Amino acid sequence: MSVISVSPSCDTDTPVENWQDACTLALLTDQGSKIIKIDGKQIALFLRHGEIYACNNRCPHEGYPLKEGNISGDCILTCNWHNWKFDLKSGENLYGGDRLRTYPVRIEDGTILLNVADLPKSVRAKQALNNLQASFERHEYDRMAREIVRFEKAGGDALDTVRHTIAWTHDKFEAGMASTHAHIAAADWLSLRQARAETPAARLMAVHEIIAYLAWDCQREPSYPYPQGSTAWVEDDFVQAIEAEDEAVAIAHVRGALEAGLTWHDMERGFARAALAHYLNFGHGAIYVIKTGELLEKLGDSVAEPLLLLLTRGLVMSRREDLIPEFREYTAIKQSWTEPGDKRVTSGDFEGLGPVPAMKLAAQAAQDPQELYHILFERSCRSLLRFDLAKQDATDIVVTQNCSWLDVSHEITFANAAHRLSVKYPELWHDTLLQMCCFFGRNAKFQDLAVSESDWQIERPDDPEVFLNGIKDSLFDHSQAEFIVSAHLIKMTYAVADEIALAPQAAWKNILLAGLNRFLNSPLKRRHSLRTAYQALSIVALED
Repeated sequence: MSVISVSPSCDTDTPVENWQDACTLALLTDQGSKIIKIDGKQIALFLRHGEIYACNNRCPHEGYPLKEGNISGDCILTCNWHNWKFDLKSGENLYGGDRLRTYPVRIEDGTILLNVADLPKSVRAKQALNNLQASFERHEYDRMAREIVRFEKAGGDALDTVRHTIAWTHDKFEAGMASTHAHIAAADWLSLRQARAETPAARLMAVHEIIAYLAWDCQREPSYPYPQGSTAWVEDDFVQAIEAEDEAVAIAHVRGALEAGLTWHDMERGFARAALAHYLNFGHGAIYVIKTGELLEKLGDSVAEPLLLLLTRGLVMSRREDLIPEFREYTAIKQSWTEPGDKRVTSGDFEGLGPVPAMKLAAQAAQDPQELYHILFERSCRSLLRFDLAKQDATDIVVTQNCSWLDVSHEITFANAAHRLSVKYPELWHDTLLQMCCFFGRNAKFQDLAVSESDWQIERPDDPEVFLNGIKDSLFDHSQAEFIVSAHLIKMTYAVADEIALAPQAAWKNILLAGLNRFLNSPLKRRHSLRTAYQALSIVALED
């Protein structure tokens, strides 16, 4: 897996020349500093201790004029707005981030000439990539955006900055994709960019969001190397390796598949089977699989290796919630569900049921899997709509009672991902349906039955695309401080839009839209300071 890595070179290394008159030496000697314009460039000239220095007048940080800065005795130029400091001899940034463009100087017959030739685009593009990667260490958020722009200005494709970021960071996540929502959100940000970005700023924002999130979640993380070695891809053996939590064997199958020229389409079913074999990480496994496929479709095979290594590790490391008491009967019910049931069920039959009664009832249903999916999905839509905000705000509760909007939103995003996988691979339907029961069964105790669908009905339920496109457009300026929150906003919006597109006349459509409306317009408590203190006291007390 190759990653471009070059050391930023001083602009004086330019292999071409374009010498232009700047001003007379006498004029600069008289004034000490001067602003000139050449070929659209605004350049600051300084005369210090008999040496002439030339640099861009605009600070690369926020564009303030460097002519107004101070120069120390060792030729260090300070921008007085934010104290960024540059070595005028090389352009190196001594405090801040971005380098400063400097220009070679010579004097002929009393005239100062500057070489204003730009470096070749390929060199500038590599420098921008290198500088982008350097910005991750301190998570220089604004600088990341500037380096993406510089890369594009040098003729690069902005999507290449995403591809490189995935490669640079893929071994920085200890639990693979299970460590972050960045990769699964990335697919939706690229969809939003492709479909709704009408300005250069909007197109940049979507790419910047992906890169900044990846950089944030792996900040200061060491490398967690992946096992080496490969073996021929055998789907059943791969699934068993995931089941056994044997990362080395699972990754050997992935490497062998890639070496043999297999594509995602050859491997997707194996990943889907592994993801749905358990109630995995509260449904994230299925979402990882669907979004990995979307990312590969948008970014191409060059990111296949890092993404599939991340996905494999994520499935190996994910929690298997069906092994805890609340969901423990999952496997037994699944194994006994070999034939269609004889009971016609409705969504209302599942009202208030916990995970086990809900799973048992689903296994008795006479409806075919696709029909039963819509019955259960209606229950998930009501679960979203009725989430009890008091449960989110509670402080004196045990850990098992913790629940937030983001937890409930997973009912919808999981269902959408598992739905799509089961349509492609029908043998997964029972896993999908039972895990949906686990979701709304657990959340049954977090419902506020006083919440009404009519209170949150959208303005034009007959034309949900207007509502959904409005949400999508607002995401370009979402104002969320946490990347994980904006990730949930976009993946929820896209999951809802996809489900409605798949079944535009479904009985649950208006309930789902009302639930999304409430989700987007209700408080989201993310920091539970008093609850954390209460639970710490409670847990440690049990250790005595």
